[in-house]
Amino acid sequence: MTDLPAAVRWQLWIVAFGFFMQSLDTTIVNTALPSMAASLGESPLHMHSVIVSYVLTVAVMLPASGWLADRVGVRNVFFTAIVLFTLGSLFCARASTLDELVMARVLQGIGGAMMVPVGRLTVMKIVPREQYMAAMTFVTLPGQVGPLLGPALGGMLVEYASWHWIFLINLPVGIIGALATLWLMPNYTLQTRRFDMAGFVLLAFGMAALTIALDGQKGLGISTLALSGLIGGGILAILLYLWHARGNENALFNLNLFNTRTFSLGLFGSFCARIGSGMLPFMTPVFLQIGLGFSPFHAGLMMIPMVLGSMGMKRIVVQVVNRFGYRRVLVAATLGLALISLIFMATALLGWYLLLPVVLFIQGMVNSMRFSSMNTLTLKDLPDELASGGNSMLSMVMQLSMSIGVTVAGLLLGMYGQNQLAPDSPLVHSVFLYTYLSMAVIIAIPALVFARVPKDTTKNVILTRRKRSQP
Repeated sequence: MTDLPAAVRWQLWIVAFGFFMQSLDTTIVNTALPSMAASLGESPLHMHSVIVSYVLTVAVMLPASGWLADRVGVRNVFFTAIVLFTLGSLFCARASTLDELVMARVLQGIGGAMMVPVGRLTVMKIVPREQYMAAMTFVTLPGQVGPLLGPALGGMLVEYASWHWIFLINLPVGIIGALATLWLMPNYTLQTRRFDMAGFVLLAFGMAALTIALDGQKGLGISTLALSGLIGGGILAILLYLWHARGNENALFNLNLFNTRTFSLGLFGSFCARIGSGMLPFMTPVFLQIGLGFSPFHAGLMMIPMVLGSMGMKRIVVQVVNRFGYRRVLVAATLGLALISLIFMATALLGWYLLLPVVLFIQGMVNSMRFSSMNTLTLKDLPDELASGGNSMLSMVMQLSMSIGVTVAGLLLGMYGQNQLAPDSPLVHSVFLYTYLSMAVIIAIPALVFARVPKDTTKNVILTRRKRSQP
């Protein structure tokens, strides 16, 4: 990167900073949920809405972010994203009720939805195409460090200060990032086609209605009539979008994407698989603190092996897929993840705490192998003219399925815990045992989808690092 102009290097640092903020915030909250529940006078069973509200908002807003950047300019949108994210953080820290916290998380989610995709678009515009991969590797590295620091930092702040500080630390960082964006980042714009507002509204309403309906009477206390209305309205909105997009070249997502079989299988399999995977980052810190009595800081430290395993697996996943093929790798990883989640529960309940980091490290490796394989399978056969739309749809599905996964995990805890879950409860271990058994089944089911993946006909290229020439 040293051959790039100094101004461009500073712009890449700004984008990397945005990636770090967004990725840190998605993981730092998990270890603080039990403390938040106690502070707000809520049951831990209801705290999943703090995560769902953020992730669902990101999913809903993602389709509009790229269009906004082209129309209004990358600097203006990136600056607005940082400001909204920082204001959302301030309101989160000042929240005195769960409803206020959820609304503040929605504001954070709007900023987060614009930050990462607009950051990618910015990199594409400011560096030569032959340096794009190197530049993206540079700006996404802080995004990989965020999940590593998030759980431990969140646990430390909760234990030695208060949960409010997991949001307050965003304020000085956000102010510096916003000022640097205005000062250093150019405002690239492009001529855009008319935004598919009708398609966006239908798709956004359908996703939000069905996700909220899933929480239903348990989490929100809404009436049966309102619940039926949400389900019916959500399904109708999705069907209307499909009718709207059929043969419509200006649709938000082109339905021709589904003519590619690997895309259809990969997208559906990814949606189902990430529901199960989305439960794990939520459930693990909650189980460690409420089920085993770990401190928030200790629970956060226990999440680090999972992230290290995930980062380590990324270096060899291409060789693994080339050796065994997508179908075998995805089926084996899916069933393996279900098994590992049960081994984690068994190891914890038996009191073998020294083995927990090893189990979590393996869990991170298996989960990463499945994620990387799913993403590549979904996009690898798409024609060039559909690749951008396919990538946007995959990003949206990833966020949506994660929010559904956290919601389902909260519902399982509520169902088995009968809305009573306290660390000193004699039934607390049974509640988590039944929850993890149910989760293992949900995690394993997508293996049926991946078993239909066609046999591979091409090999993936392995990128090797260039050796430095000797002086």
